[in-house]
Amino acid sequence: MHRIAIVDPNEASRESLRTMLLGVDFVWLEAECARYEYFFDVIQQSSPDLVVVSLDGDKPKSLGVVGHLAAAYPAMPIITVSSDSQALLQSLSRGAKHFLTSPVTLEDLVSALRRSLNEIPTAATDRAGASTPVVPKAEAQIISILGSRGGVGCTSIAVNLAATLASWPENAVALIDLDLAMGDADIALELPDNDNISLADLARNIERLDMNYLKRALVKHPDTGISILRHPLEIHEIGGIGEGHVERILNLLKISYTHLILDLSKALQPTDLMSLRMSNLILLVAQLELSSLRNVVRLIHSLSMEGDMGDRIRVVINRTGSEMTDEGITAKKAEEVIGKPIFWQMPNDAKAMIGSRVAGQPLIKFAPKSRAHQSLIGLAQAITGKSPASEGPAKKRGWFGG
Repeated sequence: MHRIAIVDPNEASRESLRTMLLGVDFVWLEAECARYEYFFDVIQQSSPDLVVVSLDGDKPKSLGVVGHLAAAYPAMPIITVSSDSQALLQSLSRGAKHFLTSPVTLEDLVSALRRSLNEIPTAATDRAGASTPVVPKAEAQIISILGSRGGVGCTSIAVNLAATLASWPENAVALIDLDLAMGDADIALELPDNDNISLADLARNIERLDMNYLKRALVKHPDTGISILRHPLEIHEIGGIGEGHVERILNLLKISYTHLILDLSKALQPTDLMSLRMSNLILLVAQLELSSLRNVVRLIHSLSMEGDMGDRIRVVINRTGSEMTDEGITAKKAEEVIGKPIFWQMPNDAKAMIGSRVAGQPLIKFAPKSRAHQSLIGLAQAITGKSPASEGPAKKRGWFGG
């Protein structure tokens, strides 16, 4: 945890900055000050890892503080905040490392904090006094689950992949149901009530969306620790959700999670396309049957037209070994058809998958020894580069999870 001190004579902007910092899980607001002339004494007493200086209260005084701090603490990053571009440039010449243009957004603040803290060469001391490396948590890995058609098992893979990743102690995982019309991730997992806050509610309140409201919308699955964001409860609410809403929500979620699992629709709506653009990895789920493979070819061709999106696609074949779906098509033949190697094959394990869905439990709880779950462990390891020997026990953690 990295300690921060801020100075801002303006109570409103200082309160706004304080609220945003309270929502960032790798920093701790050690001290705040309303007077520039007292700030150097505050720094001497609190010894923060980083300081944020608002320049708009009194530009000459604030720039003097920046210069004084930079000379006295050359290794301590200084972030300046102002609506005046000239003042910001002057602060850089006085020793500030980074600046933010007012009004500050949470995304910009987190980005500046990460850049600044990565430049600190020594260790920091957390609130308990323990020495810890100064390495802020990396942004979440965003993994989109996209189906080649309906019924290929996208939601089952999304739910169980999220549960598997969440079982590793170092991970905090959120599952976002972006199949806005027909999503059913909340059925695959039995969830406690959360006042029925959904994606539609977040979109309606996007201008005042912050960490606290987002926390209320996410439902914590008690057995796995996954945080789940539900699709709209009413179909007529879908029209109020746009790609900008999805972008804003995912950018906020990236701050407090190691992995975001997105269960997309099959319609490639603007919300789906935004999710795909923001994803680090796209799992394109198919089966060894002609119509599914044909759509894989079409989807790869279409998505490859959007920059490097095609390079992020990994083909996952589900339910291999099922006489009802394979149609005599081999994996090798499928690779020839789609022109891309198959990244992973999930076995047909209908008993375990159907049983877990009926029970409202992920495989890791319902059938941990099943072939399907063992394959999902391998998929999670392949996605993250984690070795099988380093798999850890289940846990409960994360900023939203407590």
